[in-house]
Amino acid sequence: MNYGKNYTDRGIMKWAGMYLAEHTAQLEAFQKKEHTLVTQKKQMSSLEIDEIVACAVLKNVAVCIQKEARDLNGHYYPDVIGKIQGYDNRGLFINAEKVDFDEIRHINIQAAIKWFE
Repeated sequence: MNYGKNYTDRGIMKWAGMYLAEHTAQLEAFQKKEHTLVTQKKQMSSLEIDEIVACAVLKNVAVCIQKEARDLNGHYYPDVIGKIQGYDNRGLFINAEKVDFDEIRHINIQAAIKWFE
């Protein structure tokens, strides 16, 4: 077909109006989730974990724990962040959530956030 010399085909852009608002919302949510995937951290030994837990309890500071659990796609869940409120012989209590010692993959002391940052 001949549309004349002034016509330029917009390619895929002409089909962008075919998406419903629900579709674009789902695509944006999917892209946001893909960009916020939690990366795998180094597997720590039980001795390293014990040292950091003891330091966090002694100094009463928040910790950041990556659990060994993964979702159906094999991605790690977001880290458990908070102060250690208690413990028993099987695990730690952080923000009313129990994290068993055998579930801990990586733990570190959470950096303090300054009020002016």
